[in-house]
Amino acid sequence: MASRCWRWWGWSAWPRTRPPPAGSTPSFRHHLSTQEKTPQICVVGSGPAGFYTAQHLLKHPQAHVDIYEKQPVPFGLVRFGVAPDHPEVKNVINTFTQTAHSGRCAFWGNVEVGRDVTVPELREAYHAVVLSYGAEDHRALEIPGEELPGVCSARAFVGWYNGLPENRELEPDLCCDTAVILGQGNVALDVARILLTPPEHLERTDITKAALGVLRQSRVKTVWLVGRRGPLQVAFTIKELREMIQLPGARPILDPADFLGLQDKIKEVPRPRKRLTELLLRTATEKPGPEEAARRASASRAWGLRFFRSPQQVLPSPDGRRAAGVRLAVTRLEGVGEATRAVPTGDMEDLPCGLVLSSVGYKSRPVDPSVPFDSELGVIPNVEGRVMDVPGLYCSGWVKRGPTGVIATTMTDSFLTGQMLLQDLKAGLLPSGPRPGYAAIQALLSSRGVRPVSFSDWEKLDAEEVARGQGTGKPREKLVDPQEMLRLLGH
Repeated sequence: MASRCWRWWGWSAWPRTRPPPAGSTPSFRHHLSTQEKTPQICVVGSGPAGFYTAQHLLKHPQAHVDIYEKQPVPFGLVRFGVAPDHPEVKNVINTFTQTAHSGRCAFWGNVEVGRDVTVPELREAYHAVVLSYGAEDHRALEIPGEELPGVCSARAFVGWYNGLPENRELEPDLCCDTAVILGQGNVALDVARILLTPPEHLERTDITKAALGVLRQSRVKTVWLVGRRGPLQVAFTIKELREMIQLPGARPILDPADFLGLQDKIKEVPRPRKRLTELLLRTATEKPGPEEAARRASASRAWGLRFFRSPQQVLPSPDGRRAAGVRLAVTRLEGVGEATRAVPTGDMEDLPCGLVLSSVGYKSRPVDPSVPFDSELGVIPNVEGRVMDVPGLYCSGWVKRGPTGVIATTMTDSFLTGQMLLQDLKAGLLPSGPRPGYAAIQALLSSRGVRPVSFSDWEKLDAEEVARGQGTGKPREKLVDPQEMLRLLGH
């Protein structure tokens, strides 16, 4: 088809050499011309990047967008990554639902690209393919003892309390007094907050029933968040820090010595960083007022930030069967600004604990051998979302730029990819002529025994979750077993 010479009239693309079939009926002609005016685009991944990309692409008056998702349910990190006690952040689901309800958009869950269907098969069926499948892995610590029981990734822990099917059987052991989180970003603070929040404060959230049961039995009283660099380099935001400082029943532990000389340094830093550091500084060095002092004195739990420490080894218990601590190298900073890096001083320190959670970053995986992938950076090499050397293939979100930023950052980034794709479409840089879109993929999936889940199917599951939550006063009780989901749908 690509070898034929096509002529474009807006979105109509008859081959010059082939007139409409003789004796064809007007309805046949209408069907064919409608199909040819319709750019068929597919998006892989239904998290914020996928839905925001689809939203922008639907600005084209005829474009049809199919969103493929490996889970039976949509919304990616909004469902599985946002903390249960942050329901307001999940309101973007309303916008995504509007997009999915568009007559020119379809959601197909329970379809794993790279396993159930390949990227070359998608490229054959669509005018353009956008990969927006996010960062589904965590960065390893690459230190001895990482494989011991009692060590897990913060990503898996978050997935466990948020009902991500692959993490539903995690069963973290919270029978210890102290937990150590390696990392000082928002995910690390989320995990610390969930570990220390009184369980009764989580009862009215969408945290899973199993996670709430384990947290009720938790003996964790102290959580340390460890970072290689100093207060000026923390990766969390002021909103999350403020929540931790005001957490009911918990008090902050900050060493004033870590903040020496910081008052002068923060004069030059950008305003958001300055406000964040000033809050840290006040919490570490100023005497709290009577009310706050009384609150802290009565707190039965505590959390603290350990700066200038780099993990070297997870220490085993005497019988070697589980984690009993972390050996940390003491560091100092070299360089200025963004180039500041932590270098070891030669001193070591052991921090006893029974639970180690690594929160040193998320990582994307390659989805298909046909797609270029930079395993060092964990991204698909691209220029403004156009995948390098593969015309008609695009990417957005974390697989495009790395696992950084919040939902708003992802929105801007995804709109940019959508814009580039529509520009290429207008410039005639994408395959011309009709493409079958979902019809071709549906036939392939059917032959492989894969039963896709539509958006109306998801709405049935959604109604079931909401109904299950009503009995206990929760907004929903999440379904966590894909097989149960498919059974409920009669698949």
